[in-house]
Amino acid sequence: MGMSVTISAATEQDAEQILKLQYLCYQREAELYGDYSIEPLTQTLDDLRAELGGSVALVARLGAEVVGSVRGTVDEDGVAAIGKLIVHPRMQRHGLGGRLLAAIEDRLAEEGAATRYRLFTGHRSEGNLRLYRRCGYAQTGTEEVSRRLSLVVLEKPVGEPALVSGL
Repeated sequence: MGMSVTISAATEQDAEQILKLQYLCYQREAELYGDYSIEPLTQTLDDLRAELGGSVALVARLGAEVVGSVRGTVDEDGVAAIGKLIVHPRMQRHGLGGRLLAAIEDRLAEEGAATRYRLFTGHRSEGNLRLYRRCGYAQTGTEEVSRRLSLVVLEKPVGEPALVSGL
């Protein structure tokens, strides 16, 4: 390709590209669980813009194209919630998910009050679980959403390395 992927803060102008990428990326999850009504597939552009305005949001760009994104917030208890980590299917398995995760961790830690990172994924999402474990996350719980879906909650303390060997 000749271009490198850069990671930067998302802007209002990125919202439409993020929403389209989110829709593409969550198709596999919807198929895996037999549920196409999941929030990432039903979120509107206005809802996404509001979410971007109330969170730390990063994008990965290949030239002008958004090929990845992640969002996070820090609550009053110091828990940095990380969500909607997405990477374009053609860019997966090249370390970009790990780079985005490390970047959002750094950005949320800069906010100052974070003591733990927390994220979740579906119990059948083996690729996601492998990535999060390689990045130092440990399972802290499971939440049953429906007969078909349980969410695996993973956490790690702020200050642990963002990436561990094996990526």
